[in-house]
Amino acid sequence: MSNQGKYVLEPQIGHLLRRAHQRASAIFKANFAAHDLTPTQFASLVKIADQGEVSQNLLGRLTAMDPATVKGVIGRLHGRKLLARKLDTDDRRRTLWRLTAAGRKLLSKAITAGLTTSDQTLAPLNAKERKTLQKLLSRLT
Repeated sequence: MSNQGKYVLEPQIGHLLRRAHQRASAIFKANFAAHDLTPTQFASLVKIADQGEVSQNLLGRLTAMDPATVKGVIGRLHGRKLLARKLDTDDRRRTLWRLTAAGRKLLSKAITAGLTTSDQTLAPLNAKERKTLQKLLSRLT
């Protein structure tokens, strides 16, 4: 049975977003190979730097990661000595995470790779198109 004319894959938003994500992921991987960071690890370092100290729960919300994912990301970054932890003085059940000196050093180098990744990902678009795409994607998230 033919589906011809009823559904064409190529213009579908899910297909286009998946292809754009594949492209962005390949660019990220190439630019971050020297830093040995995944996109979620990089996002976590950026948000922890922004906040100064952050709970695991808040970090998950800030980076759009589920609890299991953020726990794994924090564990790997802590294992690499990029993060340090301390108990929250207001709530002793909660752990706060901050960047170590090694974490700050790596992040300062990785920021350049992040900016390059964004620029290369958006390279086919002119400045106006870039702003429009970012605005529209922000409305979808």
